[in-house]
Amino acid sequence: MTTINDLLELNSLAREDGKKYTRNRPLLDTLLKDEGKHFIGIAGPRGAGKTVLLKQLSLKKENSFYISLDTLQDENLFELVKKLKDQLGYSYFLLDEIHFYKGYDEQLKKIYDFLDVRIVFTSSVSLPILKSSYDLSRRVVIKKLYHFSFREHLYFKTDQFLPVLTIRDITEKKELVPYIRTAHLFDEYLKGGVCPFALEEPDPLDLLENIVKKVISRDIPLIAGIKVEEIDLLEKTLTFIGRSEVDGINYSTLSKNLGITKYKAGQYMDLLEKAFIIHQVFPAGTNVLKEPKVLMALPYRLLYNNWDNCLGGLREDYFAGMMKSAGISFSYLKTRRGSKTPDYIIPMNGNKLIIEIGGKGKGYSQFKGIDNVEKLVFSHSNQTEGIKRPLLTLGFLT
Repeated sequence: MTTINDLLELNSLAREDGKKYTRNRPLLDTLLKDEGKHFIGIAGPRGAGKTVLLKQLSLKKENSFYISLDTLQDENLFELVKKLKDQLGYSYFLLDEIHFYKGYDEQLKKIYDFLDVRIVFTSSVSLPILKSSYDLSRRVVIKKLYHFSFREHLYFKTDQFLPVLTIRDITEKKELVPYIRTAHLFDEYLKGGVCPFALEEPDPLDLLENIVKKVISRDIPLIAGIKVEEIDLLEKTLTFIGRSEVDGINYSTLSKNLGITKYKAGQYMDLLEKAFIIHQVFPAGTNVLKEPKVLMALPYRLLYNNWDNCLGGLREDYFAGMMKSAGISFSYLKTRRGSKTPDYIIPMNGNKLIIEIGGKGKGYSQFKGIDNVEKLVFSHSNQTEGIKRPLLTLGFLT
């Protein structure tokens, strides 16, 4: 049984640890300005900095109290918050890793309805919080905290601060020179610099491998109730994705190669996406196979393949991650017969932007037969002539 004194000591340690972090992610400012009665949930991958964010927030908010929910045992969360409020005067609660607490949705509703407190909580899985039977949709606002954008990586690593770009800035080549000058750091970012903990770890992939093991063996079983024997299947699924060509992964190929049904393959993809390890990108248009293209969150692919063999996949992983971080909707292009087309399409104020991702050799030939739409090639280079733009510029959308 965790005592109040234990929690007070852990809260004090959390606040002290928060003092080590002098720079902050933009979400911290958003949280500090947020008002109202609603609670805030922060969902994002392990290692993205959610715990650091809460510890920084604890230093900024008066009467705040930090609790890591994986340290609680049989305590009733409602009663605990009530005691800390009534007896010690705390009114702002920071609950870390809420998915470890069984029945979190029921407890959050009860706290919201009967206690005059604010709560910010985190989770390393994208919780079905808004579909809860306890109707949390009007009580909780969910925000995402992803790994670093390339822009954030530069700021935290080199103290270089560049303004946010828009897609239109990039298409129209508005003052891109300062951004292109950062190209010498881009490959380092793709190889693991996307992870905030890479700032302090010379080999972030070792830590990332441990993160995958925790997600597969602990996080996903907590939210999905899967059988023990399925953990091994999830690991094999992830390994197959990481070792395969990007264009060859969908529910059908997973089903065929892993000996599972397409339904089960889709279920596993949903779980891995909720754990922020993969991206599912659905096709544009009608009369096409509605199976998604499966990409990986950066840089997980490097756990299963070397840099030279998977560079093409990493580029597409990066593109998908930057689009999701920036909240930009996109789809992949697929013809009925599966013939080669450009990679992706982005709606642009009633128009369409067709995109090809690749090396510096890509050009107009990728768009043969595609007319009356805007076209861009995002290449792994510094080229800006014609329809070519540096791939790295997408890392400045947030």
